[in-house]
Amino acid sequence: MATQPSLTRRIIVGKTIGFAFGLAGFLLLPFFDPQAGWLLRWGILFWYTTLGAIIALFGVMTRSPVLEIPLPWMLRGIFLGAWMNFMLTFFAYDAMQAVMVSTFGVGGLLSSPFWFTLEGAIVGLIIDYAATRWGGEGPETAER
Repeated sequence: MATQPSLTRRIIVGKTIGFAFGLAGFLLLPFFDPQAGWLLRWGILFWYTTLGAIIALFGVMTRSPVLEIPLPWMLRGIFLGAWMNFMLTFFAYDAMQAVMVSTFGVGGLLSSPFWFTLEGAIVGLIIDYAATRWGGEGPETAER
């Protein structure tokens, strides 16, 4: 864990890792869906960079304000990543469906665009682990 918790460090780590995942999506999307336009590619790059920042910011909360239960980094990262990618899929269903169908075919096991929710959970877990590892967590991160 980080020696001195820092929200700024958490955000830098979160955005850097999110940018790396977004850049991978930006560069690899034409191989999976040749019809994907530039708007979708840029959107993925910015989406994962923003996702990294959101997950890093939520590292200040170690307890749920509503349920009053502990929020360890793994649950926080999985939930936020899955929820944000679920919302992305919900609002951009047609574009996500086109990517999955061109990759896995019509009626394939993985042709549902809601598999992006699982991807978001995995990416969120990785981002929150790294942000917690190098930036710390808890309310004391906001003090630096």
